[in-house]
Amino acid sequence: MKKNDMQRLGILGTIAFLLVMNIGANSVDTGSTDPRNVPWDLNVDADKVLGAESCEKCHAAEVQTWKLTPHFETFLTLHRKKEAQAIAAKLGIASFKTDSNCIQCHYTMQHQGANLEAVAGVSCESCHGGAKDWINVHNNYGGSGITRDSESNDHRRQRLSQSISAGMRNPINVYLVAQSCYRCHTVPDEKLVNVGGHSAGSLDFELVSWSQGMVRHNFVRTDGKQNIESTPERLRLMFVAGMIADLEFSLRATAAATEKSTFGLTSAKRASRAAERLKSAQTKLKQPVLDEVLQAYASVALKLNNRDPINEVADQVHRLGLKFAASVRGEELAAIEAFIPPKDKWK
Repeated sequence: MKKNDMQRLGILGTIAFLLVMNIGANSVDTGSTDPRNVPWDLNVDADKVLGAESCEKCHAAEVQTWKLTPHFETFLTLHRKKEAQAIAAKLGIASFKTDSNCIQCHYTMQHQGANLEAVAGVSCESCHGGAKDWINVHNNYGGSGITRDSESNDHRRQRLSQSISAGMRNPINVYLVAQSCYRCHTVPDEKLVNVGGHSAGSLDFELVSWSQGMVRHNFVRTDGKQNIESTPERLRLMFVAGMIADLEFSLRATAAATEKSTFGLTSAKRASRAAERLKSAQTKLKQPVLDEVLQAYASVALKLNNRDPINEVADQVHRLGLKFAASVRGEELAAIEAFIPPKDKWK
C-alpha cells in the first residue's frame, strides 16, 4: 500500500472512530434518527433497503463475487435444508422469509408497499446498512468529472463523515466490519437456541479466515479489476478487532440469557474464551487499549439476572474496539504475525 494511502486510511479511520465512540446505549434519546444514537441495533431498517442492484452500478465486481458465496445462496437454499426445517418445526415457523427468528440474520428485508419481503440473503446492506440515506453521499466524489482517485482529501473526509452519520457502516474502521459479522455469528436469540435447537453461534468463527476467502470482495483499489488481498498490517488489525468483537457480542448474548441452558452457558464460555485469547495476544502486544478491554471484562460477573452490568461492559468493549481499530497501526502488531491464519486456512 502506498504511503499516502496508509496516511489517508489512518485519518479516515480516526474520523469513523470519533463519530461513534462517544455515543453509547445510555445516551439521551433526542428523537434523532441518526444511527449513532442507537449503535447497538445493527439490524437493517427495511424501509432504507434499496437492494444489491443499487450497489452493483458502481461495485459490479463485488456483487458478482457475492453471488458465489453462501451469503447469497442462503436466499435460495436455507428453507430446503433439513436442519433448518427441523428448527422451524420446533419454533412453529411457517415461512423462513417472513418469521423474525430467521430474517434477522439470514435475509435482507425490504418493505414493498404494506408487505415486508425478503429480497436477498446476507447482502451488501446486511453489512453496510440500509443505503437509502447514504448512497448518494457515498458515491459523490465532489462533482462532475471527479473520480475517487482525483477526489480531494478534504472532500473525502467530509464524504466519509456524512456517510457514517447517515448510517453507513464503513470498512475504513475494521471494528465496524467485525461488528457486522459477529452480530449474527454469535446467534443473539435465546429461543432460537434453547427451543429451536439452533447452534449457539459459529464457535470456530474467526474474522480473518472467514472474511478473506470466498467472501473477500476487495476491488476498490484496483478499480474493479482485481480482488486483492488485504495487507499484512490490515490483517493484524482485523485479527485483534475480531477477538474484541467476539468478546463484545458474547457478552451481549450472555446478558440476554434468562435461564441456565445451552444459550447462556455457551455464550458465557465463548466470552471467557475470547477474553483468554485477548490476554494471550496482549502478552505479546502490550497495547494499552487491550488492557482497558480486559479490565472492563474482569469487572463483571457472567451470571443470570445480571443483564445491565454485563451490557454496560459490552458497551465499554464496543467503544474500545472502535478506539483500537482507529488508533493502533498494523505495524505495531507484528508480534502476533505468526498467529494470523495463513491463506490455506481462509474459508
